Amino acid sequence: MAEGYIPKGSATFRLPPVAGPRKLDFVLLPKLTMLALSAAIEPLRIANQIAQQELYRWHTMSRDGAPVRCSNNLALVPDGPLARAPRGARLFVCSGIEPGQTHDPHLTKWVAGQAAHGVRVGAICTGAFTLARAGLLRGRRFTLHWENQPGFLEIFPDLVPTPNLFEVDGDLMTAAGGAASTDMMLSLIEDDFGTDFALVVADMCLHGRSHSGDMPQKTAQSAAIGSRNAHVIAAMRLMQANLEEPLNVEAIAAQVGISKRQLERSFAAHLSLSPRRYYTDLRLGRAYALLSETDLPISEIAVATGFGSGSALSRAFRGKYDMAPGRFRRTW
Repeated sequence: MAEGYIPKGSATFRLPPVAGPRKLDFVLLPKLTMLALSAAIEPLRIANQIAQQELYRWHTMSRDGAPVRCSNNLALVPDGPLARAPRGARLFVCSGIEPGQTHDPHLTKWVAGQAAHGVRVGAICTGAFTLARAGLLRGRRFTLHWENQPGFLEIFPDLVPTPNLFEVDGDLMTAAGGAASTDMMLSLIEDDFGTDFALVVADMCLHGRSHSGDMPQKTAQSAAIGSRNAHVIAAMRLMQANLEEPLNVEAIAAQVGISKRQLERSFAAHLSLSPRRYYTDLRLGRAYALLSETDLPISEIAVATGFGSGSALSRAFRGKYDMAPGRFRRTW
């Protein structure tokens, strides 16, 4: 991008003048996901726009500076070839489909060298494959797209990604791809310029923030539907229909025609959750939505989601979202 790029717009947010822009480099690999890349860059562009100053400067690179064809078969023209980033800069490896076929030993070595030079290296979508080959993920918390996690674990059995949208582990930032790139960048913007500013950027993106990377990429319901396990799907539907007055696990198992033990085994196999945990998460998800979208008193939300009392809801909500319902509502 051109230096000093500050797009025009009507929305503004006054920030103190910055000494200079924060610099981010994006390394483009063949078959990268265009959605994930644009979802990462657009919040930076919007941040510059509403602040009316250059808070961020970004630069795209490919190995030799040649155009890179994305997973949607469109070609992107990078700003240039691989170039050494300044110490302290952020660099994201952007990959996409078929990460095994786009492996580039030269690029892997270059990325390892950048990290050794003090560059903060991260990944978007399947860029974690390159970071793993560069030796940058051992002992770290990271993520990548759920579709590619089984293949990743086959190649790197000692490196276990999380199922979350994005992860921040010290200077290491990784996003699962797609819209999760926006969540990760909003987290970065919030750290740099505060929550209020990040919320305005999120609104400009028409993006409802997750507030945390600890949100799963794939819902348990979609996982169950994908598994086509009739008992699990039937149990989930029963739970969804009985949020205000929760059923016990024995009653649910009886209604779907299997034993409690069989139901627990099925949930563990297909969702990696117990029925009780899934049911509680479902009710907490409903409470989350009611807190966000309504002005109902917390005591009424507790009753509507089967917790019975505000204190019971508060304990469960704090355990999942790391804040009390009242505080969550004030920060929404």
